[in-house]
Amino acid sequence: MKRRVGCMLAALLLCGPFSFGEDLMDQVQEGYADNAGVKIHYVTRGQGPLMVLIHGFPDFWYSWRYQMEALSDSYKMVALDLRGYNKSDKPKGQENYGIAALMGDVEAVIKAQGADKAIVVGHDWGGYVAWSLAIYKPELVDRLIVCNLPHPKGLSRELAHNPEQQANSAYARNFQKPDAHKLLTPDMLAAFVAKDPGALARYKEAFAASDLEAMLNYYKQNYPREPYVEDTRDMPKVKAPVLLFHGLKDQALHRNALNGTWDWVESDLTLVTAPNANHWVHHDAADLVSETMRDWLRRHAETTAAGAE
Repeated sequence: MKRRVGCMLAALLLCGPFSFGEDLMDQVQEGYADNAGVKIHYVTRGQGPLMVLIHGFPDFWYSWRYQMEALSDSYKMVALDLRGYNKSDKPKGQENYGIAALMGDVEAVIKAQGADKAIVVGHDWGGYVAWSLAIYKPELVDRLIVCNLPHPKGLSRELAHNPEQQANSAYARNFQKPDAHKLLTPDMLAAFVAKDPGALARYKEAFAASDLEAMLNYYKQNYPREPYVEDTRDMPKVKAPVLLFHGLKDQALHRNALNGTWDWVESDLTLVTAPNANHWVHHDAADLVSETMRDWLRRHAETTAAGAE
């Protein structure tokens, strides 16, 4: 198993060189939200409409550095650490990492900002949480932006019927095994996400402060298990407008899972594919993602304002 996990990490090594201002940590304000006694750490930058950003695995709030730099002139950017990561609490027990608890964490962050709803942005596991909020707690989601995480029904369908997606998910099956976290280290995970020395140092520090077992509890508690069966249950359609990004070189989540997304949303869906980007599309195609977000959000704000006149 150790060799398989190591091969998976090497195969999915995605991010290229990155040059970023060394003072980002000094440009954000820290805060904590409370969800039933679990404290969720977040940072804020900028002023304007509230945008809450949710990272995936393995990552922390710093995942959104490019978007925070690009958009904080127009939005209040709030990037959180998911439970188990960095400065957020790390409750013991797989059951504490179910989707209901994760949605509650984001809701607590929104409420801590004195808001009733937000523009919700997610990547990877953060994308799964974002989709779930839009589906089951639509009152919290003004607009939805997701990076490289297809709608849950699309992923379920591909896991059940697409051999390539089943093969791509071998790492997730490994992560579901007992004591899988013992085969990982903070340095290994940091090298998986970032190569730039400055970013790499920040990731090493954040992952050293994280709970590696808690990270894998997301897979143990929420990721489908074999034998994969398509979820054909009725599911509420997403009411919020959706902007969906997908790096087409993603080696974990097959692009075919995007098919049919339009059947699961009530409002407009904008799908943007980045041919040369991998799983971390908001890193690999940072300018495309940030500029598209700005334009899409501006057009929606103008449409909403015009409709209110």
